[in-house]
Amino acid sequence: MAYNLYASWKTLIPTLVDAHLKYSARTHGRPLPELCPVISACANSGFLIHHGLFPTAPSQPHMAISVELLTFYWALFERSCDTIHALASALKTHYACRGFQMINAAGQVIQEPFRHGLGQAVQWYDILQNEVEQQTEAAVQISRERVYEAQRPQWQCASILMQLCPACFRGVSFGRPLSEGRDIHVVDNVGSRILTQRKHPPKIRASLVLDEAIDQCKHSYEAADGKKQKAAMDSFDDMGIMALICCHDIPLFFANIDSPGEQQKYAISLIEHLFSLLPQEATVVTLYDVGCVLSRSLSQYDILPHSVTSRLRFATTAMHAYGHEWACQLEYNPRMCTGLGLTDGEGTERLWSRFVKLIGIQRSSSRQRCLWLIDWQAGAIGLEMRTDLADWIKRHLKRGVNGQGATAKEVLNNCGIETQDLRDQWADQKKSQLSIHAHAPARLKKELDVVLTLQADLDASEKALQVTRTVVEKGTNTDETLDALESLERSHDRLMNKVEVLYASLNVQDRFPELQGIDLDFRAIGSFFEWDKLDRAVGGANQALGMKLHQQTRKAIAKRQPALMTAIRKFNSYCKRLESLFDPSWGVPLPAPLPTKLADLRNDQTLMEDVWITPSVGDVPPLLKQDRCREEQCCLGLEADNLCQWFRDELTALELAIRSPTNHPFSFPLQQWRDHILQLQTKWVTPLVSSIRFATNASIAVKLAITLSESKGPSETTIYDLIPMSLALPDPSLEDDTGEDFFAPEEAPEEAALSDILPDSTVSDDEEDIVGKPEYTICWQLPEVSQDGFPLQVFEPRDMSLLARPTARLNDVCINSCAALLYSKMLKSSHFRPCAILSTHDLPHIRYNAVDDVLWRNTSWTSFWEKDTCILPIHRPSPVGHWDIMNLIARLSSIAHQRRGSDYRDLKGWVAQPLIDHPLQTNGYDCGLWVLAAIVAVLRGAHRPGMREEDMVAFRHYVHTLVVRVPTA
Repeated sequence: MAYNLYASWKTLIPTLVDAHLKYSARTHGRPLPELCPVISACANSGFLIHHGLFPTAPSQPHMAISVELLTFYWALFERSCDTIHALASALKTHYACRGFQMINAAGQVIQEPFRHGLGQAVQWYDILQNEVEQQTEAAVQISRERVYEAQRPQWQCASILMQLCPACFRGVSFGRPLSEGRDIHVVDNVGSRILTQRKHPPKIRASLVLDEAIDQCKHSYEAADGKKQKAAMDSFDDMGIMALICCHDIPLFFANIDSPGEQQKYAISLIEHLFSLLPQEATVVTLYDVGCVLSRSLSQYDILPHSVTSRLRFATTAMHAYGHEWACQLEYNPRMCTGLGLTDGEGTERLWSRFVKLIGIQRSSSRQRCLWLIDWQAGAIGLEMRTDLADWIKRHLKRGVNGQGATAKEVLNNCGIETQDLRDQWADQKKSQLSIHAHAPARLKKELDVVLTLQADLDASEKALQVTRTVVEKGTNTDETLDALESLERSHDRLMNKVEVLYASLNVQDRFPELQGIDLDFRAIGSFFEWDKLDRAVGGANQALGMKLHQQTRKAIAKRQPALMTAIRKFNSYCKRLESLFDPSWGVPLPAPLPTKLADLRNDQTLMEDVWITPSVGDVPPLLKQDRCREEQCCLGLEADNLCQWFRDELTALELAIRSPTNHPFSFPLQQWRDHILQLQTKWVTPLVSSIRFATNASIAVKLAITLSESKGPSETTIYDLIPMSLALPDPSLEDDTGEDFFAPEEAPEEAALSDILPDSTVSDDEEDIVGKPEYTICWQLPEVSQDGFPLQVFEPRDMSLLARPTARLNDVCINSCAALLYSKMLKSSHFRPCAILSTHDLPHIRYNAVDDVLWRNTSWTSFWEKDTCILPIHRPSPVGHWDIMNLIARLSSIAHQRRGSDYRDLKGWVAQPLIDHPLQTNGYDCGLWVLAAIVAVLRGAHRPGMREEDMVAFRHYVHTLVVRVPTA
């Protein structure tokens, strides 16, 4: 039942396209026409569309919804998402207040009279809108390709990317070195490929950031943990989504996450798909929360080809960068990377904030509906943000380039140091902090942790030995007991000495060149690590603890209290020793002694002091901020130029599409689209691109479209008035003067059925006497009309739907009737060759021994005996032998000789030769289109079609356009 309903809707929708386009053109910018009191013939859904109503069922609908209400619903849907239940309930309440109740056959009030029908109408009206948009887009895309071919750019991005964000992807110059920035900024069965590559040993590589720093970043972020589960696997099909957006926050592509954690395969899949749509020279910078980790993975393993990784550079997002290690920030922080301007990479966070309204709705939605909602909202957001690209450029110029640039310039002017000196100092600092010595503290801390843990265990064993000795000495004991106790104490002393030797073997002085020249007695610097251990033990250094971890930490502190007290006593003794040995010329800060009570230690201010020889890190230097502002200004200039170029190209394509006779049915949406583009020339004006430049490009676009269309003026298609109309409402005080003559007389059902084809003007009584009463007879059979020698071509809704669907196979009606339309179209061509086009039904007549009268009746209209070339389309499920074709030609020649006196055909020496020896088609649904393409080639004087398989989409659209233009009876 559900499948039949779906199939009925799918068959009906293509047949409503023309009626919907005509209704939209007729009502645009004008008051809505008044509906007739009675509308019959509702089985014809196109008749309902003509009157501004959309059916709630594909056949015999009991209810119809206003097209304007459905249009308003989808405009509201973009802002508030799924509100079908609210609208259905509101309609029920509204009509109940007005005294209208929906009841069933038993006289009972229907609880939800509108929800099901309104839901069907909303869903399928959206599909109708999509059908119109797709066909219009196909027509414009053909014109775009002609425009691009005329301009012949060396490189260009895929059309889908240019339509999503022209500021990023409309450029024609690519190949900017990654060291100087990029061409494009983006934010972000691969999984099995990654697993396969990770089984190989990692490649040897030279990295500016050491693995220790990247490991710390990896452990700090959930995005780097591919096993962290954020949702119940048994409750949800998808754990989340990952988005790839451009630097203007416009969503490009999405990947649904179906694993417990955010694994690298999703980001790599998005990047790989993006590169498949970019020119081979384009360079890309990807900003990702853990870009450092992903960059290391791609450099270690051959997950992506070298042709991609050589043009790819990673950076972290600006907000997340401050949670990374300082060494990682030096290379991956976008504020410190050359060429990234003021791109922050946090656009996905802003995108998620716009998706918040979907959370409540999707909790009770199916997986397919969730994906549809996200896709619909992403498309609406992308179109809105594309329109506001100029506002984005203005905002970044004002707040970014001018605001932050002025602040950085003021700081640099007040510092009193030359810019070149600052650059040299920054280069030296960066080199130093990226060196291996800068990571010595982190390595040494790990080693000291092991030593201090061992020391804590030994301190606990020492305390246990003391308690044991006390107990043993109080009681009676033997010499063997005392010997055993003394042996344990000697073993404990030896272990303590080995711990000291192990501590000394760490060679703290050798790992820190800053300590060269300082007295060796100053080796108590190692106690700084013990101080750090104390700091971490009381929760002063690492991340905040929850209640459970807090209790565990308290127990651990209590367990390790002897070791802590020992460390504090050692630390305080070192402080005294350091103070006596200290030389101010060394430039090493001195620590302050710590209290010996843990309660006092927790509140001690000196515990928060960072006492160490490694320089502290700070914010982004003003010098780098000034550089980023200058880079941002250059990027904004390029993006403004790209917008201007896209405006010219898109306007040219639309003007060309409007002038194409094949696009006549889509004149209204094309001109509406053109009106929207023309409005951008005032909205997209910025300090970087003036209004004069946009006006000049608009003039160039029109001239180029006229040149490409080989016409000297606008096409003969109707030019619709797309300027918004101002409606003058009548004075309410005059309504009382309106008499009964204002209302139209009630029509009979048969009159209402013919009201759309009869003239709107009415005949007065006086005129009726002059004209006289007409006499007419209605005949319900189609007249025998011919065009260019072909019988009348009739297309049923099912045939139209086959042409409209991109993967549908054509039937006999489509092939035969479309061949007739193409014949009429080729008559105007200078290369036309007269041919006799037979039908796909003629060959089966021969196979099943049809009589001569049947063959003559079906072929005589072609005048085949007067033509040198006959075209026989074959549409048979079973193989056809050459003898069947020869038999058909022999029979037709004999019949023509008998009935028209034509000469006999020489049927000797029959030879069948192939014109194509290699397959042109690889799919299983374009067979009929290739037959039509071959017919066109023969009509134009060629032997075989020059099309390729990728041209079949445009050819199908062209044939469908010819069919749509067939006048209706």
